This record gives sequence, C-alpha cells and structure tokens, in this order.
Amino acid sequence: MSGHKDIADDPWGWTLGLTVLLMGLSLIRLTVPATPFFDEVHYLPAARALLDGSEWLNREHPILGKEILALSIAILGDNALGWRLPSALFGGLTLFAAMRALWFASQQRFAVIAYGILLLTGFYVFVQSRIAMLDIFMLGFFMVALWQCAAAVREPETGRLRLATAGVALGLAMASKWNVAFLAILPGLAFFAARLTAGRRRLLTSQRGIPVPGISLLEAALWLGLVPLLAYWLPHIWAYSLDRNPLQPGGFITYHAEVMSLHESVTKSHPYQSQWYEWAANLRSIWYFYAPVEGVHRGIMLIGNPLTILVGIPALIWCAWSGIMERHWDRIALIVLYAVSLGMWAVVNKPIQFAYHYLLPSMFLFAALALALDALWRRGMRALPLTVLGAGAVLFVFFFPVLSAGAMENGNSFTRWIWLDSWL
Repeated sequence: MSGHKDIADDPWGWTLGLTVLLMGLSLIRLTVPATPFFDEVHYLPAARALLDGSEWLNREHPILGKEILALSIAILGDNALGWRLPSALFGGLTLFAAMRALWFASQQRFAVIAYGILLLTGFYVFVQSRIAMLDIFMLGFFMVALWQCAAAVREPETGRLRLATAGVALGLAMASKWNVAFLAILPGLAFFAARLTAGRRRLLTSQRGIPVPGISLLEAALWLGLVPLLAYWLPHIWAYSLDRNPLQPGGFITYHAEVMSLHESVTKSHPYQSQWYEWAANLRSIWYFYAPVEGVHRGIMLIGNPLTILVGIPALIWCAWSGIMERHWDRIALIVLYAVSLGMWAVVNKPIQFAYHYLLPSMFLFAALALALDALWRRGMRALPLTVLGAGAVLFVFFFPVLSAGAMENGNSFTRWIWLDSWL
C-alpha cells in the first residue's frame, strides 16, 4: 500500500452522503416499539443501574456500551429515543469509518462507493443501528481503528497520530464487547510481520521499512499493544465506585475469569440459536420483534441481504486467490479478518450463539465483494457490478418493512418475507 491517488478520486462526498442516508433511514420508526425488545431488556437495566451508581449488571459484557447508553439516557431521557439514538449514531460512524478504511487500503474509488452501498443495503448494519445492543458500539470503534491503521500505512507522515488513535479505538472496541478481542491483536501482529520482512538488524529500534516508516517496532508496541489495554481498562473505572459489588482494587484480572465462566455457563437452548456456518449461508434469522403495536402488527427481522450476503462468498474466494497470486495485501487482510472473526465462533467455548454475531464478519465479506465488483468495473464489465448493487438495493427496499418495524396488514403478513422455514 504505497502511493497516493489524486484527491479528486477520493469518494469523500459519497462517503458522507451514504452515511447521512443510513442515519436518516435509521431514524425512521426508531422509537417503535416504545418498550424494550430483544436484548434491550438486558442492557437498559444495566445502563440505568450505572446511572444511579447502584451496581454493574450484565457483567458478562464489558462496561463501555452500557455507559454510552447511560449517558444518552441522562441527556435524552429514559425513553426509546434515549435508548436507541446512540446506535443510530454509531451505525453512521461504522459506515463512514469502514469506507475510509477501504479507501486508504485500496485507493479504488468505485470499490469504496460499492462498499458503502453494500453495507447500507446489507441489512446487518442497518438493523443493529436501530436497537440498543452493544455490537454496533464495538463495530464503530473497530472500524475507526482499521481506518486509522490503513491511513498510517498510506500516509506515514501522519503515522504516529494515526496509530495512537487506532490504539485507543481498539481498546474502546474491546471495552464495548469482547467479540472483537481476537481481531484487536491483528494490527500489532501485522506490523510485526511486516517489519520482519524488512530484515533490519536493529529490529526493535529501527524506524525504517514497512509498514509505517518512521515508527519503530517498540513504538508500535506502545500504540497497538499498551495503549489499547489502557483504553480498555479506563471505562471500567466507574465500576470501582458502585454501591453494590464494585470492582475491587486489583480485581480487574479476576473479573475476566468471572466473565469467561458466565459465558460458558449459558447452555439453555434458545429458539434463535444458530451456528457460524448457518450465518455464512444466510440460513438463520432472528425476529427481534413481532407483535401488535397500538393495534397494528409490526416486525423487526435480522437476516443478511439474500443476494449480496451469498454473492460475497465467491468474492472472498477470489480475494484469497488474487491476493496471494498478485500480492494484493488489502485483499489478503480482508481474508484474514473474515477468517478470524468468523472462525473464532467455531473454537470458542460459548455454547449458545446467534446470527447477529455475523455482523462483524459481514463487514469484511462486503468489502471483498466491493473489491471484486471493482475489478470487473475496471475491466469494462460494468453491467454486472451495477446489477448486483441495484438488485441488492431492491431487496433492501422490499425487506424494509420487516427491518424497520413497518406496519403489517395482518398477523400473518410476515410470511411474505419468510423464504426459508429456518427464517422463522
């Protein structure tokens, strides 16, 4: 990743426009239903308890996401807007940062625009931007970290500030939800591996060579190793002053053993539980909500876009092959990020898993698809990329009622969007 494109090629306007569009769409019926639904019933009581200083509930997850919800409730009130507006804001941050990350990584204008469209119409980011869960906070911070890492490589003159910002964002992502923990170590490992290829005798202190000239391996360990750990710990300071069962001095490490035990102990089956391979094949959905609201049936369904989530699989294969054969490091990075973010669910000891865990892997799948469409576009084969993007957008419009709590004609109207029995 070296060299610069002309600033006129930077799809800055598209990035901003698609971000505003996502946030605007997320606000439609954001407060419907006006009562907590799905996992909001866990996170909102935890946010309220933090707000009144009583205790840290929902301890199986880190504290930052619930602190964000508590702050919003304090500002906007304990109501549906106060609960869900932070998610809408972080959904916008996720889209914006992800597009900037792909721009700095690839320097391909059409790929970045396509990526924004795919994320907007891919269902996952949109649905998670409308519910008071922790995943979108984790995702927003992690996309900022990837943006800053890619920008540091592309513009090493800003590398120190970029890597420091990335380190903070990595820590805040982990402090929102642990799902990103394996991914959070990858930037530091990538820096180490890249610097090894430079063959410097002063491996730890030399500032020459890739990936960011001017930054030594020791300094990179500070920004991408120690700073994330500090940023991860800092949000937990609140927990030391709570009235009931506060964190004890020196008890932060012990707390993590408690978290692991809590996750491993959840073995009771759930009607919406699923496995990682079912997410990749788009075989399972989650109905976050389906019930009458003021006499009208409304629904909120989490599923991947039936077209683009599946077309992304051959795009990943193409990324792997072309990345290795042609040494496209951006494509190889996407494959590693996808493999780690999805593969971890095959090995972690968490018996009950859900389709919303595919939110993070889907970010890299859609990026791979965007790069594949861009390769076709640059070869003059423009009909197929436009068809995929257009058809994906049409499906987003078709599913919009059950992605956004739209009004149904009757209690059986949801069957219009049930294409597989497993989507029930």
